[in-house]
Amino acid sequence: MIITFNELRRIKDKLPSGSSQRIADELGIDVETVRNYFGGQHLDAKACSGIHIEQGPDGGVVTLDDTTIFDAAMRILNEQK
Repeated sequence: MIITFNELRRIKDKLPSGSSQRIADELGIDVETVRNYFGGQHLDAKACSGIHIEQGPDGGVVTLDDTTIFDAAMRILNEQK
């Protein structure tokens, strides 16, 4: 999946407080990995976040290797509607 960096950050910013931990718990991964997925730079993450950022307009282009974290975030956002 390809998305702009700024759009990925907008999605992250719309998530309710505690969503990164909730996603991490649901997926059985480290919370720092979830934070890195949304553009954080937490060096103590135990796993790769699965994104590749290419500089450019609108924050650049982000290629998501695995959309599992993204899908969990979108499900949380949809629950709020």
